[in-house]
Amino acid sequence: MSYGSLEDALRDLARHGLLASIPQEVDPYLEMAEIARQAYMVQAPAILFEHVKGSPFRAVCNLFGTTERVHFLFRDTLRAAETAIRAKADPAVFLKKPSEWARLPFIGMHALPRKAFTAPVLAEACSLSDLPQLQCYAEDGGAFLTLPQVLSEDPHGHSILESNLGMYRVQISGNEYKVNKECGLHYQIDRGIAAHHEAALAEGKPLKVTISLGGPPAHTIAAIMPMPEGLSELTFAGILAGRSFRYRRQDGWCIPADADFCILAETAPDLKPEGPFGDHLGYYSARHPFPYLRVKHVYHRMNAIFPFTVVGRPPQEDTEFGKLIGELTRPMVPASIPGLFEINAVDSAGVHPLLLAIGKERYVPYAPREPMELLTIANALLGFNQTALAKYLIIAAQEDNARLSTKNVPAFFKHVLERIDFSKDLHFQTATTIDTLDYSGTALNHGSKVVIAAAGEARRTLGNTLADYSEGFSLPEGFSAPKTIMPGILVIQGSQSAQIPMLCNALAHWKHREKFPWITVTDDSGFTSEYIDNWLWVTFTRSDPAQDIYGANARIASKHWECDTPLVIDARTKPQMQKPLETDPKIERRAADILSPVLKAQKL
Repeated sequence: MSYGSLEDALRDLARHGLLASIPQEVDPYLEMAEIARQAYMVQAPAILFEHVKGSPFRAVCNLFGTTERVHFLFRDTLRAAETAIRAKADPAVFLKKPSEWARLPFIGMHALPRKAFTAPVLAEACSLSDLPQLQCYAEDGGAFLTLPQVLSEDPHGHSILESNLGMYRVQISGNEYKVNKECGLHYQIDRGIAAHHEAALAEGKPLKVTISLGGPPAHTIAAIMPMPEGLSELTFAGILAGRSFRYRRQDGWCIPADADFCILAETAPDLKPEGPFGDHLGYYSARHPFPYLRVKHVYHRMNAIFPFTVVGRPPQEDTEFGKLIGELTRPMVPASIPGLFEINAVDSAGVHPLLLAIGKERYVPYAPREPMELLTIANALLGFNQTALAKYLIIAAQEDNARLSTKNVPAFFKHVLERIDFSKDLHFQTATTIDTLDYSGTALNHGSKVVIAAAGEARRTLGNTLADYSEGFSLPEGFSAPKTIMPGILVIQGSQSAQIPMLCNALAHWKHREKFPWITVTDDSGFTSEYIDNWLWVTFTRSDPAQDIYGANARIASKHWECDTPLVIDARTKPQMQKPLETDPKIERRAADILSPVLKAQKL
């Protein structure tokens, strides 16, 4: 199915019972976001808000809220997109499959962006304050666009295919922004727009930026896709939409013709505070100086629809984005990194904080297996596209277990912990860059990384009950409430004053330390051990490897940090960390009351 607009897609969903409407007025301050959260959690249909308080525009959320709905929206084009990425990622392998060659001419029909004679998005003008003033969490710095498609071009470029289409945070009210005249632009490190901004700054000129909302759903997906080198997001948008990306030129801006809204703006020469904002790691990202835009025009199509999503501690709707990206890019990463078999940026851990990988270990096939090629693969991953933002990278050898999968997180950790040798299998990168949204490090964008590599025969049998833990051992003062969460992993509660080195000294003499080679110290061991997802979230979002990894008998040999079992991760809350996201029970109840008739009608 090829959609020419967002409304086309919504009509199609409605015909198939995949869209529900809320007729009463709904408040964009907290209420709409809570409805979106609840709709996602119960796998509700996409939700159309017919009346938004303070805005003349309708709004839609949960459009991509289930894997099935994503596949439905792109049911006729997903295979074409997969074929295009596969052909670009590894042409040599693709050429060995003549059965797929015949598809390329049809795919190419929609690949190139084309100039449009008409641009529905330019039908009418409005102001930023006319848009739904969506605020998702009480301490957000103002209203935000949460599904913006931000288009920029190289000031020295000569082709639209050299443009960048990305999804960056846009704050449209609050802080020090001039009402209706300025908006914040928060882009993280390793983003395509940065090169365009740098080129404009070098020339002393503002960068023209187009922010669009809505349009064919494929355009939203294109804005979040990590594309293979040389494959434009606009090309991908056309292939996935089954319809070329249409654009117009106006006073130096490139305008997506089929969008619902279009903001034409220029970068300012200075910075202004942006945020706070409730982000996808499950915490607020703090108020920091970031670039901002001077808004020149805001346009919209007739009967425009404002699309939005809500981010927060996973899972949320962006979890479905991650699944689709993984599905589409699966052939891309192994083709780019020889020996790599599989990866999984773990959603429950906040995505970038934890990357699991399986690779080949073939360097010395005639000797006992140990991590060698795995380290080469790991270094490549830390320099490749978005995997470069990984903080903990744990990699295992595929030869040790052909059935091992990064998708089965408990089984993966069990496999690694049975084999890991902490005297040689930890490899740190200190004083480096980390995800902008991760506040576990030393400063914004600054922290450390660690590679944990395991290969060879199992060296220990893991414990799985407190009986395996407790014999002949008592915890030092300040530590209490030990809990098991997975084989080989123990969670211990530690007061803020409790000293981790004291714990490590005690553990060095522990009779059963080989049974539990990994210990997470946390503020609340009951919460952390209640679900594996809780353990993943707490352990990897609240620790910085260089600052927070300890171990029994820790030492440095030839500048290499090593220890004996157990490894101890200090995942207690630190002063520099931001506040976890919370919602208002009153808003939750109000949202549930509004959503309830919709769910009953859908028999959910």
